[in-house]
Amino acid sequence: MADPKGFLTTGREVAKTRPVGERVKDWNEVYVPGSLLPIISKQASRCMDCGIPFCHQGCPLGNLIPEWNDFAYREDWTAASERLHATNNFPEFTGRLCPAPCEAACVLGINQPAVTIKNVEVSIIDKAWDRGDVTPQPPERLSGKTVAVIGSGPAGLAAAQQLTRAGHTVVVYERADRIGGLLRYGIPEFKMEKSHINRRIEQMRAEGTKFRTEIEIGRDIDAAKLRRRYDSIVIAAGATVSRDLPVPGRELNGVHFAMEYLPLANKVQEGDLTVTPITAEGKHVVVIGGGDTGADCVGTAHRQGAASVTQLEIMPRPGEDRNANQPWPTFPMLYKVTSAHEEGGERVYSVSTTHFEGDEDGNVQSLHLIEVEFKDGKLEQKAGTERVIPAQLVTLAMGFTGTDQANGLVQQFGLDLDERGNIARDKDYATNVDGVYVAGDAGRGQSLIVWAIAEGRSAARGVDRFLTGVSALPAPIRPTDRSMMV
Repeated sequence: MADPKGFLTTGREVAKTRPVGERVKDWNEVYVPGSLLPIISKQASRCMDCGIPFCHQGCPLGNLIPEWNDFAYREDWTAASERLHATNNFPEFTGRLCPAPCEAACVLGINQPAVTIKNVEVSIIDKAWDRGDVTPQPPERLSGKTVAVIGSGPAGLAAAQQLTRAGHTVVVYERADRIGGLLRYGIPEFKMEKSHINRRIEQMRAEGTKFRTEIEIGRDIDAAKLRRRYDSIVIAAGATVSRDLPVPGRELNGVHFAMEYLPLANKVQEGDLTVTPITAEGKHVVVIGGGDTGADCVGTAHRQGAASVTQLEIMPRPGEDRNANQPWPTFPMLYKVTSAHEEGGERVYSVSTTHFEGDEDGNVQSLHLIEVEFKDGKLEQKAGTERVIPAQLVTLAMGFTGTDQANGLVQQFGLDLDERGNIARDKDYATNVDGVYVAGDAGRGQSLIVWAIAEGRSAARGVDRFLTGVSALPAPIRPTDRSMMV
């Protein structure tokens, strides 16, 4: 193990963020550059090298956390990077974006602050890139088999890299103009700078993966044509249909889905736009939805110069400590203050939007809400609690309901759906159509980036076995596995 007394002598210390007044003026990542390396070896020493490391159970990738903690403590960065990549294709993504169910399952977290697993992870991979330890791994020989991957989010990229390294010729199709899926256009630059995606794409290109952008399967290429062209297909199109809010006034100008608002801000950072056509500048902004996507809208609005930002959540405010009905090592629902929340704005819980009001030109101007409470398992409005708040820009960040069916992909392939509207698959991630597999949110439903990567790796094994009869690729999870939650 690392330091046998590390968890007794060293307290938890996390990455330092830049001052709020400084970071809201730019779009760079919020953390102080280089602030982790001076402290990370000591933080890694807090790992107890448990007899049963429950962090493995918390992480669907099965990351070898005690092992790379030990190497980080000893500053053996090459070995740490090797163990990190043994289970995770893109640790720089998860180290920045994952909510860390591994930390919720950390044994030390039973009675002390958990090990800073995410910070150790991102330190190892950033050091690996700086040292040149991350290099292309092209296959020794080609199989002669071809695979199309539909979607370039974390599930599609993970599947593509695994299958390319197994010797298959892989082409990734992406309907947007750049590779990355929601990593590219759904995650703001201040949470993850897109240079991290770009260098992974270059690594994958050097390994042999091919990429085709601005091609939407179902619209630009018919599914039947794709099936004739490739030996196998992986659908990793995500769950991109946003949950709507069907209340009076929804049609007013200025009421947008989060995934209409956020990508435009990212396109400004990419240099495609000088200014975004949907901006928060000088406006009273209301974000409906209390999750991570809502927080991304909050941080984006701050950087665009909003007059005020209010985030609404229909559920009660979570507590700051574990509830008795959410025991370790399950992932608890806790009150979370993200970097975006540190930057200002108001958070309002247990409220529901009743309708919007607009001006004579059809622009939203205000939002009517009412307090709600749960009674006998049902959500009820509290009479006499109605109020009106100013709203000149409203973003709907209430999650996603499933994969896009309007483009014809599901119908053209003839895919079966499960009871939740996701694409159905068997234990090997195979759909009802021979040779067609599904990975990520398109089959699982809205989930976390770490589950998407795990699904991409697992589906790759199913495809590899279908193409060759056997497979040495890992499959960290089954399609039926779920997070440790109660």
